[in-house]
Amino acid sequence: MSDRLIEQLRQLKLTQLSQALEQQRQQPNTYHELSFEERLELLLAHELLGRENNRIQRLRKQAKFRLNAPPEELNYTLQRGLSKAQGAELFSGLYLRQQQNILITGATGCGKTYLACALGEQACRSQIGVRYYRLGRLLDELHSARLDGSYNRLMGRLNKTPLLILDDWGLEALSQEQAKELLEVMEDRYQVSSTIIASQVPVANWHSLINNPTIADALLDRLVHNGHKIELKGESLRKSPLTQPDHTG
Repeated sequence: MSDRLIEQLRQLKLTQLSQALEQQRQQPNTYHELSFEERLELLLAHELLGRENNRIQRLRKQAKFRLNAPPEELNYTLQRGLSKAQGAELFSGLYLRQQQNILITGATGCGKTYLACALGEQACRSQIGVRYYRLGRLLDELHSARLDGSYNRLMGRLNKTPLLILDDWGLEALSQEQAKELLEVMEDRYQVSSTIIASQVPVANWHSLINNPTIADALLDRLVHNGHKIELKGESLRKSPLTQPDHTG
């Protein structure tokens, strides 16, 4: 009967609960003083925690982060341009609840990608969907999707993603077609979901990256209007192995 019970739990996809039940059986002295309901509560708590951890792992996989960036490994120094107070506000997820954007700028190697991925990791831990793209890759996917007829499907996925991270913004100027496609993405996301931009180019110079002033105005309005600007400073964290643990930004 015991083996049949475990099998029934697994058929019901209560894998974590069945594992916890087997643990209780292996350690009877630990649980013998507990009532039936107390033991059942422990089993259910184990199942719920397991499901939550599995969902977080799925969200991480779907996000396709460029870096493994635990938020707790961020170091805050006065020279980097990100204070602990700013970090605490950002990692609280308030910007997500208010459908606001984050615009991270700074020189090569100052930690923009790490900060963007750390914010994405925190969103996954809060069971919020995330998708990371290097901007060039997203533009390629949008172009290919137009050619093969999957454009609406791709746009639907982007629009439904609560947090979209776009890295390497501004490495190249945008063509009019690319700018129009990005505008369409941001138009649908405006005040509905959040976007994080990481760029070597200061926000003040983004307008010059788009050769159509009208599209530039519309696109930047949807990004900057409700965006938190973070300008990271300092020398490159890639220069020496000694600086690698300092992941500020």
